[in-house]
Amino acid sequence: MQSNEENAKTVFEQKQKIRDRYKGVDEGQLDVILAKPQEDFYDESKSKRVAVYARVSTDDPRQTSSYELQKNHYTDMVNKRPDWDLMGIYADEGISGTSLQHRDSFIRMIKDCEEGKIDLIVTKSVSRFARNVVDCIGYVRQLKSMNPPIGIFFETENIFTLNPNSEMTLGFMSTMAQEESHNKSEVMNASIEMRFKRGIFLTPALLGYDLDEDGNLVINEEEAKVVRLIFFLYLYGYSSQEVAEELTKLNCRTKKGNTQWSSTTVLGVLQNERHCGDVLARKTFTPDYLNHKKKKNRRDRNQYRQFDHHESIVSRDDFIAVQHKIMNSKYGTQQFLPSLNVMKGGLLKGFVLINTKWAAFSASDYVSASNSARDKEYDSKETAGEHMPNEGDFDLRGFEITRAQFINTNNSISVRFSTDGIDFSMEAIKKFPNRLFVQLYIDPVEKLFAVKPCKKDEAYQVQWARTKNGKLINKTIAVSAFVPTLYKIMDWNLDCKYKCIGNLKSIKDQNAAIIFNLSDFEVSMPRNVIDNEDDRINPLTPSNSRNIIAFPAEWSDSFGTSVYDHPYTNDSILLNDESKKIDSEKLKYKTDDLNVTEPEIVNKEIKELTQHFKEENSGGAE
Repeated sequence: MQSNEENAKTVFEQKQKIRDRYKGVDEGQLDVILAKPQEDFYDESKSKRVAVYARVSTDDPRQTSSYELQKNHYTDMVNKRPDWDLMGIYADEGISGTSLQHRDSFIRMIKDCEEGKIDLIVTKSVSRFARNVVDCIGYVRQLKSMNPPIGIFFETENIFTLNPNSEMTLGFMSTMAQEESHNKSEVMNASIEMRFKRGIFLTPALLGYDLDEDGNLVINEEEAKVVRLIFFLYLYGYSSQEVAEELTKLNCRTKKGNTQWSSTTVLGVLQNERHCGDVLARKTFTPDYLNHKKKKNRRDRNQYRQFDHHESIVSRDDFIAVQHKIMNSKYGTQQFLPSLNVMKGGLLKGFVLINTKWAAFSASDYVSASNSARDKEYDSKETAGEHMPNEGDFDLRGFEITRAQFINTNNSISVRFSTDGIDFSMEAIKKFPNRLFVQLYIDPVEKLFAVKPCKKDEAYQVQWARTKNGKLINKTIAVSAFVPTLYKIMDWNLDCKYKCIGNLKSIKDQNAAIIFNLSDFEVSMPRNVIDNEDDRINPLTPSNSRNIIAFPAEWSDSFGTSVYDHPYTNDSILLNDESKKIDSEKLKYKTDDLNVTEPEIVNKEIKELTQHFKEENSGGAE
């Protein structure tokens, strides 16, 4: 009880001390030092160095009047104030206010403020200064924080930013200005969409064409010769840089009249579908109306294509062929368009020879090429289970040949696929100890992969081994042009590595191949991939391992393949049946039914066009 009374007394004393302290002292004992008066926009007692900012959003000639009126109005306004000294008119013409991109005069004005050359900025409205809330408020605060602070006067809204009560109004008005730009952007996009739906396309200036009075593309014959030369040179095997150098040397002119060509300019011509008479609308789009950054349209927005929209300069087939070559150019080959080679018969019937340096063949191209060598009634499912025991043999139905992956694959004939390349095991390489070069084949229908030794000078050869200090070692085959297609065929994950077991098929030593079943694979995947994999993969190692080893999920229900359905019951099989020989005639398969200009004609056209430009630029004299 006594303790409670003592506590209450202590609290009362503390409160009383606070009350006594806040009674204050006599005002006569204080000397008040007055603050400087707040900046008043209408105060004429102090001179100010004034900058005027004017902007119009388009460079349409009809906007010139608005632009000139703004400049004249504010020049007169400054001249009427005796305390104002005009430091300059900073004007951006034909520039959007939603970002600072290309607003050179605005940026120069801010820099002059930072250098102490300006005391006050005058502009028509918040929307003229900026249509972006962040930019508007940000620069107002930045100028306000300078020493001495710099104010902005928005005439239409009658806002002076050094007024302490101005920011809320300014924030509201800048938000309205930004939303107005947003609405205009939406209206413009809707208008463009309606145009495209009706086949009314935009027609910017394009090399090889002029616009008639109705806005239609008509061929400019002299420019069209430059376009044809570009396409023929590239088709013939020139790189885009080599084409640019040749055009510069011939003094050919771009659409803007420049005679200096670059690889980028050449690719722009080669990739423009209008040169083959088509139009593809909305190849790019602008997702953010504030920064105006264009993005490649990967089906994010509707696209519209019209074939034969206008007269073509190059054939559509030549145009498509060039696109294939451009797609493949990063893999370092500039050959004329190749065809797929498919085995007509023998053990490798339906196998397609892999061109490791050509990326323009798709997964469907390989499937079509493989099927072109098969019988029309061929169906892999029909052949399953047709092997039965012969009379007098043990009946092994119900027995399975255990998968090698479940035993030990370290010393087996195997191949590993990854985005880094293809690696064969030393056991595979030892099957052909004196052959450093091989050809690769794939059967995309049966999901089989084959390797066959070849000579160094044979077509599509790759080196799979090398010698070091007299010892044979394997060599990674860099096939970045083909691996994505293989992964597409197999529906594999590009983040993973796949290992498959193979079997040797041979007819004497000089006629042999190793065949791998791609459906029977061991996959090594990073730990972060396992959570995103579907139920087709069955992890074997704990998920906390750095790399997880996994197999196809269906392997959980069996040890292997039925004895009579297994394609390779021995590690090495000697084939005596001549109908099953490995070597067979190869068929040429064209992935596209393209009527590409023949190399001889391309060469002739190049010579004629080159001579034309040489004569033209020399005034007709040799």
